[in-house]
Amino acid sequence: MTAHVKIVAVLTARPGAADQLRTLLDGMLAPSRAEAGNLRYDLWKDQSEPTRFVLDELYTSSDAVAAHRATPHFQAYLAAIGDLAERTAFVLDPVST
Repeated sequence: MTAHVKIVAVLTARPGAADQLRTLLDGMLAPSRAEAGNLRYDLWKDQSEPTRFVLDELYTSSDAVAAHRATPHFQAYLAAIGDLAERTAFVLDPVST
């Protein structure tokens, strides 16, 4: 059995780009959730900083992450995100099962 992979991405909108960022992130939800290897894909907004968003993702395996990153919707996200936000992503393995 392969280990699940969790990705947590923290995205803070660049000045004036919060609405565009939210639109981009909202557009990732349905296609990402529809991927065969996706177990969870949720978008959160920071209560104290409304221009900061957190993507909480869970995949069945590292192969599923690779498949996600090869999709057209992820490639479009990747092309746009640098102009819209500062981004920090953490790719996590489970410590115990």
